[in-house]
Amino acid sequence: MSNYIHVPPGSPEVPKLDITVCEREGPGYRQGALQLLRRLRPHWRPEEVTLQLFTDGITNKLIGCYVGDITDDVVLVRIYGNKTELLVDRDEEVKSFRVLQAHGCAPQLYCTFNNGLCYEFMQGEALDPEHVCNPDIFRLIARQLAKIHTIHAHNGWIPKSNLWLKMGKYFSLIPTEFADEEVNKRFLSDIPSPQVLQEEMSWMKERLSNLGSPVVLCHNDLLCKNIIYNKKRGDVQFIDYEYSGYNYLAYDIGNHFNEFAGVNEVDYSLYPSRKLQEQWLRSYLEAYKEYKGFGTEVSEKEVEVLYVQVNQFALASHFFWGLWALIQAKYSTIDFDFLGYAIVRFNQYFKMKLEVMTLTLPE
Repeated sequence: MSNYIHVPPGSPEVPKLDITVCEREGPGYRQGALQLLRRLRPHWRPEEVTLQLFTDGITNKLIGCYVGDITDDVVLVRIYGNKTELLVDRDEEVKSFRVLQAHGCAPQLYCTFNNGLCYEFMQGEALDPEHVCNPDIFRLIARQLAKIHTIHAHNGWIPKSNLWLKMGKYFSLIPTEFADEEVNKRFLSDIPSPQVLQEEMSWMKERLSNLGSPVVLCHNDLLCKNIIYNKKRGDVQFIDYEYSGYNYLAYDIGNHFNEFAGVNEVDYSLYPSRKLQEQWLRSYLEAYKEYKGFGTEVSEKEVEVLYVQVNQFALASHFFWGLWALIQAKYSTIDFDFLGYAIVRFNQYFKMKLEVMTLTLPE
């Protein structure tokens, strides 16, 4: 896969610690976390360390480690989920993290270890679907995403999107059957056949690649819980860069709009209306142009073009996470109905395809 992310010179090196943290709760998991803290916070007394499990993630386990008051100094320990190396390029993740950190868009990355990484806790509130449709908040989100999209992190090459390569890789990893009879029955009846999936991928690649969306540095996983809102400071920051990389600008926004529906109780009636999207996209384009040094004048036509691109690229996002969820259904040890989630995403893909493919770019 083409590697375009170039860490700026002078960025601090990230220590690699030869430590493995047990992913199951219990003495082994505490012991591993304390081993890391001995290196990262040598002045902390082990018996005074509190470990708090955050359960929002459906890819990894996240533990907050602190002494005394939680608002002071919290070290986050993220333990990679089972077989997630099939889904995530960990070297690219660390590079993205370091690039974003260098541009003030990410927390401090303290270290990596054999099966995870440690980073600074960001003060604020992880958002829910009801927050991301609030204009005061969504304007901040649009602005922050524009800032990331204007980061120049490639080393002289003209970057290409790795979306289709990644999708092809995921397609090659999807299970053909499940050992559990009931699960297998559901899989065979509710998931489209590999032939159908392959045809849709070819169609998408042909159609979406020609929409003229620029390839930029993207977050690629901007679900509500990956957005931290600090009310006191009046800003938002994004977390979790596992899927970050060069991709179509419109994909990143379309993917975020899909996430208005939530993860645990998915409700696509929450997908943003055209009116909300146009306000969001205007805020985004104003910030994008400002960061690029082009002034902040945004025409109706520019908003319209981006609206069409974003809603058609939202299809690719449904498809990508549908394939991802099928792989997770086979390998993940996290208690989540991944097969059900895959079914929901593919159903929405086909439903949305009928609606958005009638949209045309303005002349």
